[in-house]
Amino acid sequence: MKNSPVLSIVVFSVLRLAAFLVPFTLMMMLPAFAGLWWLAALFAALIGLSISVLFLRRPLADATTAMANRRAARTAAAEKPRSEREIEDEIEDAANDEAQQG
Repeated sequence: MKNSPVLSIVVFSVLRLAAFLVPFTLMMMLPAFAGLWWLAALFAALIGLSISVLFLRRPLADATTAMANRRAARTAAAEKPRSEREIEDEIEDAANDEAQQG
């Protein structure tokens, strides 16, 4: 059974947050980073980015595929087929424009 699109996006987001929050929490427990929370946040962001690039390729691919599929479905649903009357009106307008020009 295939995962739902929303589930893959949520899984990637949670894993990405964990890749930042775990190193940040561990660094904040160290006495060296007690007063330098911004430095701990910077290092945690770099560590989280590295973990994401190295280990979260598949969840990222699943999330981006799910988002692309949702967008394609939304645009396909938004494009309604033209009626026969609209097509005839366009042909008539083109013929009138051509007759006026030449």
